[in-house]
Amino acid sequence: MRDFFKQVFATVFGLFLFLGLSGAGLIVLMIGLASLGQQDEEVVVSGDKTLLVYDLSTLVTDRPLPPDFLTFAFDDLSTLSLRSLGQALDTAATDDHIVGLYLVGNNLPPGVGGYASLQAIRDALAAFQEQSGKPVLAYGSGWSEPEYYLASLADSVWINPLGDLTWDGFRAEVQFYGGAFAKYGVGMQIVRVGKYKSAVEPFLDRKFSAPSREQNLALITDLWQNFVETVATGRDLKPEQLQAVANQQGMLLPQEAEAQGLVDGLKYANEVETELRSLTGTTDLEEDIPMVTLADYALDLEAGNRGTSPMDSPNRIALVYAEGEVVTGSADQGFIASDDYTELLRDLRRDEAVKAVVLRINSPGGSATAAGLIGREVELLKAVKPVIVSMGDVAASGGYWIAAPADQIFAEPTTITGSIGVFGLLPNVQQVANNNGVTWDAVTTNPYANIDTLSRPKTPQELALLQRFVDDVYDRFITLVADGRSLPPAEVENLAQGRVWSGTAALRLKLVDQLGGLDMALEAAATAAKVGDDWTVDEYPPQPSLEKAVLDQLFSDLGGVGVQSPGNSGQGLRNLDPGSPSPWTILDHLPPFGTIGNLGGSAVLSPWLGAKGLAGSISAGSRPLSPPVAGLVQDLGDDWSLLLQLDDPRHAYSRLPYRLDVR
Repeated sequence: MRDFFKQVFATVFGLFLFLGLSGAGLIVLMIGLASLGQQDEEVVVSGDKTLLVYDLSTLVTDRPLPPDFLTFAFDDLSTLSLRSLGQALDTAATDDHIVGLYLVGNNLPPGVGGYASLQAIRDALAAFQEQSGKPVLAYGSGWSEPEYYLASLADSVWINPLGDLTWDGFRAEVQFYGGAFAKYGVGMQIVRVGKYKSAVEPFLDRKFSAPSREQNLALITDLWQNFVETVATGRDLKPEQLQAVANQQGMLLPQEAEAQGLVDGLKYANEVETELRSLTGTTDLEEDIPMVTLADYALDLEAGNRGTSPMDSPNRIALVYAEGEVVTGSADQGFIASDDYTELLRDLRRDEAVKAVVLRINSPGGSATAAGLIGREVELLKAVKPVIVSMGDVAASGGYWIAAPADQIFAEPTTITGSIGVFGLLPNVQQVANNNGVTWDAVTTNPYANIDTLSRPKTPQELALLQRFVDDVYDRFITLVADGRSLPPAEVENLAQGRVWSGTAALRLKLVDQLGGLDMALEAAATAAKVGDDWTVDEYPPQPSLEKAVLDQLFSDLGGVGVQSPGNSGQGLRNLDPGSPSPWTILDHLPPFGTIGNLGGSAVLSPWLGAKGLAGSISAGSRPLSPPVAGLVQDLGDDWSLLLQLDDPRHAYSRLPYRLDVR
């Protein structure tokens, strides 16, 4: 049915363009076709012996993605939310039509955000295996480390004789710009509290500081140890054997993987097909093996075509997804904006039908002011009804600030959390501008009237004033954690200092209450609310309607995308609007920032990127960058864009390093 509508849309869309019909008519047609497409027919499970197929490259997100008509019309991309994945596997375990689960590896990173999500998926796969007693089979052309982590629980793990299996350990890597800024004359000053608060280091230094190296090594060691122990259990191996493989080999040939017990056999695709035909009883080689993808099965379940329909109870458990950077004001989905979330939590507090709230947090932090405002609403909410936090891949810095007041906090062993610290990053463009003949002058009525300027470094007096505000925010953070976690402030101070912790370490330090996923948090919320089994989950913030999604996509270029409203006075980094005079705008016209490179005709090094995308000015003589260099430069542009979004009126931020690449 979906393919049918794609063909219909593509045909009619072409006719509209050819005939020059009105844009309004096209919009109406698009919305109508999309609405019909959403009423997709039941996914057919052919016969009594159907195989459930989970392609490990399937995109799995923390919450359901909003409607995307262009993807619906032209793309076959399958997506799942973690919750729908778990519900589908739970239903399939008792579905008599489903005879087994088939995991397909592609020797690529799975479509999953982080290691906590991987662990949640593996737990759901293990629950299916234990509850159903049905075989779980896994086959890959090769096995990447994350894919193999999921496949290792299978009853049979096979690999293509021409593939390889990667098992080489974890790394934490950060891109540093300190040398580049020094070379080109971009100044950077900081104010911070916490010796481990390393978010400022990429913009100052050329390598990790000693405390940052210490905490990152401890973090990835915790994550890797969990990885190794989990896989060892699944494969009935000793952790020491897997450590030896990582230390001595890193990448295994198929026959080596089999000899060391990491896989059960080497098979070509046609040999695996024979195994699947045997399982499903499909003896006729002309007949297709009856299969249904996990993504389609989940969609069918949500449409009410399978399993038991969800109970419509007057007792509501509100599941609030808090994902992305913490920012002030109001913003699009993908940000935790203070205005949006304080209003939402306030409404839930006043809604008598909502008996408890589960906050699902997936955030590296951001604006300390925004985190403080949202954290305050969590405190007020907790005074009225139970508040349970479920941490995803990361709930650190400002993300932990929001979590700390809750009644209970659940985290996965591989969640990245903690980072209780505060910093301020204070750039200036004096040198690069002066080197190109640009200067500024100002007159002021009072000594601190020009403290927000980017045209010069801060004076010692200005730095002292800003440090005082950062110290105050940090003290408030410590007090909030001490009160929320019932810990002495001195103990919180010792484990804070901006240091990141794994979920396992956080449990030991009493920063979280239990190790577990979202389902455990929902059950805990129902127990705390004393509603028994009589409850229904409502998800927030609500997804936009399909019609709104279509219109937003069509007209996003007219109004811009990303953060809609910064929500403060416009001071600080957010004052980089292309229509207003700012020292940053000069960088679009000065070397190296205006002319350093070309990525498809776009400037790539302007710190002004967040205000106008990658459409900067390019000199006629600029030449394309190689793909690896272009990727690194793009990372820099993304980091600067992020700085534009984190507009704290007090210049105080509580966030992880901007690009901590853990893999």
